[in-house]
Amino acid sequence: MGYKVAVVGATGNVGREMLDILAERAFPADTVVALASRRSLGQEVSFGDKTLKVQALDQYDFSDTDICLMSAGGETSKEWSPRIGQQGCVVIDNSSAFRYDSDVPLIVPEVNADAVVGFTKKNIIANPNCSTAQLVVALKPLHEAATIKRVVVATYQSVSGAGKDAMDELFNQTRAVFTAGEVKVQKFTKRIAFNVIPHIDVFMEDGSTKEEWKMVAETKKMLDPKIKLTATCVRVPVFIGHSEAVNVEFERPLSAEEATQILRSAPGILVDDKREPGGYITPHEAAGEDATYISRIREDITVENGLSFWCVSDNLRKGAALNTVQIAEVLVNRKLIQPKQKAA
Repeated sequence: MGYKVAVVGATGNVGREMLDILAERAFPADTVVALASRRSLGQEVSFGDKTLKVQALDQYDFSDTDICLMSAGGETSKEWSPRIGQQGCVVIDNSSAFRYDSDVPLIVPEVNADAVVGFTKKNIIANPNCSTAQLVVALKPLHEAATIKRVVVATYQSVSGAGKDAMDELFNQTRAVFTAGEVKVQKFTKRIAFNVIPHIDVFMEDGSTKEEWKMVAETKKMLDPKIKLTATCVRVPVFIGHSEAVNVEFERPLSAEEATQILRSAPGILVDDKREPGGYITPHEAAGEDATYISRIREDITVENGLSFWCVSDNLRKGAALNTVQIAEVLVNRKLIQPKQKAA
């Protein structure tokens, strides 16, 4: 018997990607159910070569469902994830609702898969922020090799991280620029077409944004609370794929050659670093791919034991849907959950 999996938020960018990845990776599910709010009731979504009719979340009984992949936003998750967990279904939540809860493991399988066992407290596992996920995949093997003291990161985040409406806004504004039409600003605080916006999520009291705070808090929770990290998060006019310029200071020396070898052999990473025109990865090439790509690896001589690199990944995949499915695979492969149908 296989597992029964529900995808909540199945009509959104990430929900659709979750369904695609479950099918691509042949996840051992006998039944996959697409759920969303009542306004999406009856819509159809693709799952492999099948079509699923969307059912309403508030009318669905989770008592015979094994895993719920949740991608319906923080408010929906706060309301529903605890209820679903209490019905014995493990929720893997893509929102920020439970990431900082000490009773909820925050997981990137390449980084801290062993921590997943903590899910039994609430039957909830949190997926990190998209910009943090790719960063910690790259930092983990380097931290093991030379112990990270401090990280300075600037992100170049695509509009798909803000949802389908944000993608539509970039498309519509770009078309308006070329047709001398009206450039309408709705989703973002400023025009995004042919522009960059140094503001993602709400502002905090200290002047940082919530997105920047998330990167700090999540890196500490998953990797090491001693790591100091500062981030500047920027929205750029790219549809899919987040990029990061990363500067790391280590406790011990680590040459660019050593770092390259370490990253080449690390799980989830592909190094493409030729030090010639075009010898690096951009979000355009990373879109639709599973890997976290590393380029531009070089020593930073302005600090002791410094290293800089460029990190790119598809934010809808490793930054969201792929990581969620990989967490579900950890639960299954380590036999941490059994199919309820089999148990019955």
